[in-house]
Amino acid sequence: MSNSPLVNQLIEALRCLPGVGPKSAQRMAYHLLERDRSGAENLSMILDKAVKEVGHCEQCRSLSEKTVCDICLSSKRIRSLICIVESPADVQVIEQSADYKGLFFVLMGHLSPLDGIGPEDIGLELLAQRLDQGEIEEVVLATNFTVEGEATAHYISEMVNSRNIKASRIAHGVPIGGELEYVNSSTLSRAFSSRQSF
Repeated sequence: MSNSPLVNQLIEALRCLPGVGPKSAQRMAYHLLERDRSGAENLSMILDKAVKEVGHCEQCRSLSEKTVCDICLSSKRIRSLICIVESPADVQVIEQSADYKGLFFVLMGHLSPLDGIGPEDIGLELLAQRLDQGEIEEVVLATNFTVEGEATAHYISEMVNSRNIKASRIAHGVPIGGELEYVNSSTLSRAFSSRQSF
């Protein structure tokens, strides 16, 4: 027996989520329709509201319901320090796990010439304007440790250094709790080159 057209549409709609294939989407659709209709209605309502009301902060470009987000408005943040990240999810990870008290700038991606993504596509002209205001004294580069993330960090560090602003990169290497035999050679090489006095 095949699904009704509307059930098929729901399954296809759920596949837009990252990592959700046909089977996972089907499982989710059946769960919502068979066991949790109130949850499905709540999900539908919140999703509709979020899509209509959540935009981007004018200063840091993170997701926000306000024109300027709470982090950018906070008087407790160090305004001379700005951390560059690739996505709003990175902001949340840093906020939850780090003792970072500066501001953020969200690129919404990374440089990728092969995919046609250049500096203007990730808001670097807005970052340049922010750097030119004279308030920023240090930029912390927290892009991902991928080829594209490294290239993006290098490009931004040149922008920052040309303005005589300090640029730093978050540390990388062997994770706490990691065992050397399971660490790849590239990570281990970076850990050795970035070693510190103990």
